[in-house]
Amino acid sequence: MYFLYILECADETLYTGITTDLKRRVAEHNSAKVGAKYTAARRPVKLVYSQKFRNRSTASKEEARIKKLAKSQKLELIKN
Repeated sequence: MYFLYILECADETLYTGITTDLKRRVAEHNSAKVGAKYTAARRPVKLVYSQKFRNRSTASKEEARIKKLAKSQKLELIKN
């Protein structure tokens, strides 16, 4: 199982990623060196959206689609 997730950073920017362990990955973004460089400078982050996928391929395709959206469209996705 793969999870697509969106994090809201302390500077109110959004970060999108995929993982197999959502809880661990959010914790990594908030503390460990294995979190993304982008979020390391924008801590703390909080999980604002997640969606399950059966395989990495579909999760990656959705991640790519979401990353192309404008911030306003991402916020609308989060709301719904």
